[in-house]
Amino acid sequence: MQHESCIGTLSRGILRIPFIDVLAGSRVVYINKTTRKQFAAVAGWGMKPSARRSRAFAVKHNLPYRSLEDGFLRSYGTGDTFPPLSIVLDGEGIYYDSTRPSDLETLLNGNRELLGDNLAEILKAKEMILEHRLSKYNHAPEFSRDVLRENDCKRILVVDQTAGDMSIVLGGAGGQTFAGMLASAREENPGATIYVKTHPEVISGRKKGHYTEVKDDESTVVLRDLLNPLSLVEEMDRVYVVSSTLGFEALLAGRPVTCFGMPWYAGWGVTDDRQRCTRRIRRRSVDELFSAAYFHYARYLDPVTRQQGTIFNVIDWLLLQRRNSARYPGRKVCVGYRRWKAYNIQPMVSLDSEKVVFVRDRAVAEKFGIAPGDSIVHWGLAGEKQLSELAAASGTRRLCMEDGFVRSVGLGSDLIPPLSLVLDERGIYFDPSRASDLEHILNTSEFTEEELAEAAEVRTFMVDHDITKYNIDRLNVPSWHAGGRRIVFVPGQVEDDASIISGSRSITTNIGLLQAVRTARPNAYIVFKPHPDVQSGNRKGKITISEMHGLTDTVESALSVVRCVESSDEVHTMTSLAGFDALLRGKPVVTYGEPFYAGWGLTEDMASGAVSFSRRSRQLTLDELVAGALLRYPIYWDRELKGYASCMGVLHRIRDERNHLSESGKLETLRTGYLRRQLRKLAILSQTAINRS
Repeated sequence: MQHESCIGTLSRGILRIPFIDVLAGSRVVYINKTTRKQFAAVAGWGMKPSARRSRAFAVKHNLPYRSLEDGFLRSYGTGDTFPPLSIVLDGEGIYYDSTRPSDLETLLNGNRELLGDNLAEILKAKEMILEHRLSKYNHAPEFSRDVLRENDCKRILVVDQTAGDMSIVLGGAGGQTFAGMLASAREENPGATIYVKTHPEVISGRKKGHYTEVKDDESTVVLRDLLNPLSLVEEMDRVYVVSSTLGFEALLAGRPVTCFGMPWYAGWGVTDDRQRCTRRIRRRSVDELFSAAYFHYARYLDPVTRQQGTIFNVIDWLLLQRRNSARYPGRKVCVGYRRWKAYNIQPMVSLDSEKVVFVRDRAVAEKFGIAPGDSIVHWGLAGEKQLSELAAASGTRRLCMEDGFVRSVGLGSDLIPPLSLVLDERGIYFDPSRASDLEHILNTSEFTEEELAEAAEVRTFMVDHDITKYNIDRLNVPSWHAGGRRIVFVPGQVEDDASIISGSRSITTNIGLLQAVRTARPNAYIVFKPHPDVQSGNRKGKITISEMHGLTDTVESALSVVRCVESSDEVHTMTSLAGFDALLRGKPVVTYGEPFYAGWGLTEDMASGAVSFSRRSRQLTLDELVAGALLRYPIYWDRELKGYASCMGVLHRIRDERNHLSESGKLETLRTGYLRRQLRKLAILSQTAINRS
């Protein structure tokens, strides 16, 4: 048997970290009695007691040991819910253990130039962290100045930590150190107000702290609410810590820091140290410390490519979580959702699960005391009138939800979870009787050069990898025999779909569309492709062969929409998203309804009396259309990283998932077999019931 070099571990928790192989730079496997692999090293999590077995195994087998820990920019929320996007892997010790060297300490003690050619990137990352107030966890609200006392002559921050934190003991401190630190802060800063910051895990009740008994008095304020640490530090004149990383963040913000323990950033000449580490012999600037820890020591995941990335990839991800969370910050009361759909979309509605409520109908929604700042969410146009009345009466937003334009590998009607959604406050993109958020974006937005460049990249990726909404069709080359005639592709639609009911007034059926196309292009070679949901038997819109006689030359039931688009000379549609796919691929598009992409000068529009076209008041470039429809309008989701994704990130996921399913032979099961699909849907429904029970 051929041996595989990898990292072994006895921690199943490490193996549950998404993309741990990428972050560690090597495959990570569990060590058991049947393991027959050649380990390059053994890994455990930090200095926790659970790592002792892995460390003992490494010693016994004379293997290198690697300590893993969270990085300094870890995730949006805490580790009980959100996986890390950054870790450290240390071969000497671990950064918070001052009793012995670590890779970080050795780097800082050495002669390596830590700024040099990377200075511009280092300063840019530091500036972004300070500007956006980024920390290890990034879900906490901004600090409110209302908490501050107006007559403060000086503000001193004293930082608590959780009891039993390994960085305290290994930083040369203990429980009594915190009492001494608070006393010193008061003694050394006469007349100052002492602000005591409680640790987030103490606030949540999961752990105990050291200042539980401290009370507010004339010179003391205990901060017991969750808050963004850097927004707090900005209001302070000095910061006292034992070993908290908040001390380093205070250094980044230019605040003087006193350390009563020996954290990784102490002992280098930039802190007021109440202990001494004789091993730390060099003087380092704050920027050098930042470079060493955040650039050279920490490892990052690129959430888009799922390869090792940079600090900027993680910063972009964290800012994306913030932006999407801020769009609709209050509670979301979701009305009328089936259980399976609620289960699939619940994480996407809010990163805070406590802010999402699913109710049966309006009557139940009213009992939740909906207030301004909340949102009432419903799917499509069902029950819109009643919910609009409730939203108006309660002063809340009403959000119409639908699938995004790049949805999944598999059909929504087969209960495949979506990777994108749209939430629209004005209307919804497929209803042209009124403006939607998408129409407003396209009508009014000035897109940046960066957005247009990203739109061009997205468009190119979708074309190169044949990506559309559902991504399950076969990608073979068609064998049509047009005999030199102009090929017109006509995508079928679901006839009772809201986009037809709302957006195509004169032509509302597939047969009516084919008749109109044959009239408009009497000599063309017309290819008709039934909609996947209709072909699967899930939705309405089937046409018999006899009905299509003389109207079509080929009925294409197997090939993908994108192959049909690419192999045609033009596309005719009522409101199908295939028209948008065709625009992405540079094909002429003729519309008979009022889809979101029509009326901007990019399509030939045949609909008479189209009210939406009179509102669509400017001409767009293709990249401006893409920027509005695919970058600004939807929200995208990453199931593994449990957070909002970028459009490009979801495109990568769809490509990778489709390739994996194709290679394993499972993609075909998503396409065909009515009984097989029904059994799969039953399994999904059963799993949904188990997970919600």
